[in-house]
Amino acid sequence: MDKKLLSLLACPVCKGELKYNSEKKELICRADGMAFPVRDGVPVMLESEARTLSAEERLD
Repeated sequence: MDKKLLSLLACPVCKGELKYNSEKKELICRADGMAFPVRDGVPVMLESEARTLSAEERLD
């Protein structure tokens, strides 16, 4: 994930900061507890496509 692109992106739900998880290829919003997938290098910023983080993932 390009760092410049990541700095421009915000969570579509709360407009908060996103962190990139390179292992899972996801953008993580800790405030909402959601993970948005990155497919073929393109972030899918749809709430309907996001998964909910587990309690353990929220603490990391």
